[in-house]
Amino acid sequence: MAGSARRRPWKVLQSNYDVDDRWLRLRHDVVQSPDGRILPPCPVIEHPDWVDVIALTADLSIVLVDQYRHSVGSVRTEFPAGTVDAGEEPLAAIQRELLEETGYASDDWHLLGTAPVYPALQTNRIYSFLALSARRTGDQALDEGEVIRAYELPFTQFIGKVESGALELPALQLAGLWWLQARLTKRGVPGISVPFP
Repeated sequence: MAGSARRRPWKVLQSNYDVDDRWLRLRHDVVQSPDGRILPPCPVIEHPDWVDVIALTADLSIVLVDQYRHSVGSVRTEFPAGTVDAGEEPLAAIQRELLEETGYASDDWHLLGTAPVYPALQTNRIYSFLALSARRTGDQALDEGEVIRAYELPFTQFIGKVESGALELPALQLAGLWWLQARLTKRGVPGISVPFP
């Protein structure tokens, strides 16, 4: 009984938006816990769901993107990624993002895993995908303000760079890499055999 009470959503008594614009929705909720305590306002960042992809070519190179991230003041290497638009399914979103950011497409998609991004503050989930036999089908179609360099790197070389620290992925994308490793070592992925060192 006590365990089920702790799992119930807490009662929201009041919500106030501090920021509500195109890029960010930040609110503070006054909540009441199941035992009746009223807690100080909890910050909540409302984000749409996010998607990313480990896109591998037929010869087992990974498609990566380099782009400047102003918040950390440097060019970062990442998986192609983006936001799920309203009414869009996560798979459709990442197929769109891969094509827009890199000009690559794939006909062979696998969901690696999904999880809350940062449940202490954020409302959204990340969906990590694997795309096999990715191939360039056109040019990039970047949004205004995006400057993205897309390129291929042999997958084994990529893994070596990540393990040595020469390539530092965003923490969320490490989760996708872990999900891929788990699939390769436990269940396998149809059409791919890449051992992790």
